[in-house]
Amino acid sequence: MPRTSRYLAIRRDPHSNELLARGGDSEAYSILQRAGFIPVVRLHETYHRVPTGLADADASSLAINAVARLRAVGYLVDCDSGFETDARPASFLPLGASVAHLAERLRDATTTDEAADVLTELTASHDGILTALQEVLTATAEFHDGLGQPADPHTARRLRYLADEYLDVIRTDLIHTRNALADRHCPHPGRSACTEKVPATEHERSAVCTCPPAASPRTLPAPPPPGAAGLHR
Repeated sequence: MPRTSRYLAIRRDPHSNELLARGGDSEAYSILQRAGFIPVVRLHETYHRVPTGLADADASSLAINAVARLRAVGYLVDCDSGFETDARPASFLPLGASVAHLAERLRDATTTDEAADVLTELTASHDGILTALQEVLTATAEFHDGLGQPADPHTARRLRYLADEYLDVIRTDLIHTRNALADRHCPHPGRSACTEKVPATEHERSAVCTCPPAASPRTLPAPPPPGAAGLHR
């Protein structure tokens, strides 16, 4: 049986005629969103729909693209016959993967200097990630300024508020954290490699190591002798 998270269905709903995608996991959701689908979050499920106002041909093209992208990375996709395709477009790491890599570097960091270096990528004043994010929010606000709908000016103001207030709080706190780590110059006590040597400042010279003993590997029980399984009293 296939894993449920690796299975999706992209079909037109027989009652509403809406083109819907159901199933998958967070990676599949990202692929669907990049293909043009819109997530719908309900209490007991999350599914995806095509944007409103699309012509049938445009919606079908969107679904075909989604099927191709999903199958290209190993998802099992059940779909209407009109969405079948042999195309398997090449997949590339999205920009978010580069940012997520910083989290891996932090999890692997063994010193405060290494952790500070990672946070510098977020907080650098000219070309850090948070500065770039502020530029994106501001550009999105500028886009809404002249879009023409009554709610657009409110959306623009809200985006500028997020950039100037909320994002500024995050940046200020992270800059303080980064600078404090950069000043410490010390290893992480829970991540430093054990040398199995006693520190020079240790008075109790009988000590061998301050680390807890490593867990001994589990040993499997010896197999029963041949034929023992068939002996019964």
